[in-house]
Order: sequence, then C-alpha cells, then structure tokens
Amino acid sequence: MTDRVYLFDTTLRDGGQTQGVDFSVGDKVAIAEALDGLGIDYVEGGWPGANPTDDKFFAAPPTLKHARLTAFGMTRRPGRSVDNDPGLAAVLGAKAPAACLVGKAWDFHVDVALGISQAENLRMIGESVAHAIKRGFEAMYDAEHFFDGYKANPGFALDCIKAAHQAGARWAVLCDTNGGTLPHEVERIVDEVSRVVPGDRLGIHCHNDTENAVANSLAAVRAGARQVQGTLNGLGERCGNANLISLIPTLMLKLGFRTAIDEDGLRQLTHISRLLDERLNRAPNRHAAYVGESAFAHKGGLHVSAVEKDPRTYEHVPPETVGNRRHIVVSDQSGRSNILARFREIGIEIDPKNPKVNRLVELVKDREFDGYAYDGAEASFELLARRALQDVPDFFRLVSFRVIDERRLNAKGQLVTLSEATVKVHVGDGQVMTVAEGNGPVNALDTALRKALVPVYPVLDEVRLVDYKVRILTPQDGTKAVTRVMIESADASGERWSTVGVSANIIDASYNALHDSITYKLLRGR
Repeated sequence: MTDRVYLFDTTLRDGGQTQGVDFSVGDKVAIAEALDGLGIDYVEGGWPGANPTDDKFFAAPPTLKHARLTAFGMTRRPGRSVDNDPGLAAVLGAKAPAACLVGKAWDFHVDVALGISQAENLRMIGESVAHAIKRGFEAMYDAEHFFDGYKANPGFALDCIKAAHQAGARWAVLCDTNGGTLPHEVERIVDEVSRVVPGDRLGIHCHNDTENAVANSLAAVRAGARQVQGTLNGLGERCGNANLISLIPTLMLKLGFRTAIDEDGLRQLTHISRLLDERLNRAPNRHAAYVGESAFAHKGGLHVSAVEKDPRTYEHVPPETVGNRRHIVVSDQSGRSNILARFREIGIEIDPKNPKVNRLVELVKDREFDGYAYDGAEASFELLARRALQDVPDFFRLVSFRVIDERRLNAKGQLVTLSEATVKVHVGDGQVMTVAEGNGPVNALDTALRKALVPVYPVLDEVRLVDYKVRILTPQDGTKAVTRVMIESADASGERWSTVGVSANIIDASYNALHDSITYKLLRGR
C-alpha cells in the first residue's frame, strides 16, 4: 500500500454551510488560490446550479497550478436518464476537471426517502459516474451516510461502493455524514471495505459531531484509505468537519505519510488558518492545535525552565515547522524564568541578576491582583517591561477626554443613541483637540484619538480593532464593579497584538487598552 495521501478540501462548500459563514465569490477565489499554493490536491469549489454564488464562481474559476478544482453535485435523480437530468448537467457543465457526486449508501434512505428499489440506486451511482468520466471529468462518488448504511446492511453499502468503483470512479468516499461513528468502528469498517475496493481508491469524509472527525480520518488512513476530505479550521454545519489544519501535520509529522505539501507548505499552515479567519472576520482560536496563538505557549515557571533546556519536554513538534512560534506567557504564576524568556523573545537584553527583574515579577503579580491579565495581553506586558527599563518614549500625552452619549428621536422618528468623544492630546510640537462620533462610546473615543494622531503618525491609519472583550471583575459591586477590557488589534501586514486596561470606569479601562495598543504599534515601527 502506498504511503501517499491525497488531500481534498471542502471548505468552499461544506465550510460555507457553517452558521454565520457566507462566502462571496471573491472569498472563494482567494481561498482556492491559497489552498492551491499550500499544495492541496483537490479544491471543491461548490455546487453548480445550487446558488448564484457558485454559478458565478464556476463561470470564471481561478486558474490553479496544482490543485484540481472539483464541482460537487448529486447522482442522477430517479426516473431520469443521465442525459436528461438538469442537476447533473449543471455539475458537468462546470469549468472544472473533477466532479464529486453524492449518492445514497444507506438502504433506509433508499427505501424510505427516495422510495426506489436498491437496484435503481446502484444504477444511479454507476451510470452517473460513467457519464461524468465520458464527459472528461475525474469522477468521485461520495457515499452519503456510508457508515450508518454499513452497520445496517453491509452488503448493500458495499454494493454502492462497488458500483462507483466498477464504473471507473477515481475515488469512492466513505462519509460519516452525521458524525456519529467512533474511531474503532471507522478503522474496522474501512479495513473491511478495502478488501473489496483497494484503499488507494477509497476516501474518508468525517463530520465532528462527537469531536472525533480528525481521529476518525486518521483511523481510516491507518486502515488503508488514501484520500482525506476536510475543511480549513474544521468549518462545517453543526459541529463542523474534519480539520485539515490539524490533519495535515499529524499525517506528515506523526504518521510519516506523504502528501503534496512540502516543508515550506507546512510552514504556511498558521498563515492559511488565520487568513481564513480574516476573510470571515472572526477571531482565530487561540487554542487551536498546531496553529493557535497558545498552541506553544508556556505559562508555568517550571514548564518554561524545562522548555528552555529542551523544547521537546512540552512541545510535541517544533513550532516553526507549522509556521507558529513559541510564546512565553507572563502572569501571576510566572517566575524569573518566564520573565527572562519573554525578554529574549521580544529582544530585550538584560543581566539575569539585574534587580529590575525581581521588581518586574512582583509588579506583574501586584497588577494581576488588581485585575490585569498579561497572559492574554502580550503587548501590554512588553510595554510594562520596557517602561520598567525606561525604554518607552511618550509618543503622545493625553490632556483630557470627554465622552457624551445622547439618546433621542431622529428625523425619521426612530429612537437612536449617539456617542461623541472629544480628545485633547499633546502630540508632535503642540496640543490637538479633535471631536468624533462613533458607534458607541469606545468607537467614538478611538476615532477621535486617531484623528489627532494619524497626521503625525500615518502608520496608525492601517491599525484596526478586531476584537473587544469586557469582563466584570467584581460583580458583587453591581454598577460600581471594576471592569477589565481586552483589545485585540491588527495591521495591514496581518500582525495582531492584545492589550489590557482595568478601571471601575469602562471608558477609562477602554482608553488604557487603546493607549497601549497605539503605543505598541508606534514602538514596533520606531
């Protein structure tokens, strides 16, 4: 059996079924090109004929250098010939070299949902695959609910796979459509199927409803399947699909399988994962395996000491192999080792015996007791450390700010709430006062501050706030409670950084976090 595994990405179709996800044609093109550059073998672009977006995408598809663009659709319908089925015609009319056709593999669905004979279902599969091949497509068959079907009637489920294989399908894909099959079942069933249809013609398509989609996919590969289907970041309806971002390095680095992705491609995984989140305007999952910001983060002092001596102690792969980086977290659980490691990470050279190190450790613990959290606000920690070493210039100095909220009826008689902020700052050679309205008091304050600073520091024009979190630290105090604000910012290069502010006044806490965010950007670009 070959050790080559073929990767099939379904982000642009299955991923588009995620609640809250709606890809534009531009999104689909950009993601397809990124997948192609990564080294994915097949990129499923969508379902021609199903919606205007997919029709437009396939009417002028991107030119892919490596990946085979794949059109998805159904086998012919009951009672129609392959030449007289509009749905099949739409799929085979797409500008794509490959077609993946889904059909029933569970006798319950054939008998009850379709209301046809099992023999007719087998003809639908075989004739549709043969027709696609005749039209010049590389044909694949997605065996819907295969594992449920196999448990209920192994003979019929196998007949569906054989019908596709005998008709010339390059891949017969075993689908765990409702995500309810467990890894030991997948491995046993795929092993049994591979005795009938060769493993190098079998694929696996898993959903994540039991949090086993990645494990099920790996089990299928161990049992002989040589095509793996999944999505970037595990997108998909309900609980999602198998996450290719986790599957790819596990297949290659842990199990030793070959894919079309090389070492340079592996180093793109973190970038590709975050590129998708950027497209969807979603905050990346900090705790995502391999690519999350916290995937190689070390917080406990003992852990940091061990990692400093031998990274393999707490890092199962070198972070840079997947485009990530080691991250030393500073918090009230930290000791000198964390602080010194973080210094090295941000480029601060200091004698470990310098008494300022101990003072900074105590300062971090005191401030976290007051409500600050530096394990999620690395930029604020860097500024705190540099200020302790007297290494941060005053790029600007706040004189005052004022925020006004007004709730009233507008000219259309609608009840609206408007926010207006006035800011006075010393910047450059003088004092500037600006006024701005915004969608809420924090947005108004941010906008007014930018109006004052961008003329002096144009680089700030590319900075945007991408996440804003508020936590009430003393809920027992009611409306007088102390508030912690966490802000995540990003710039045009894709770099992200997080800052924190704490105050009994939410606007004041927000300003403190905004001030750190702006200062950090200016310091990094100095």
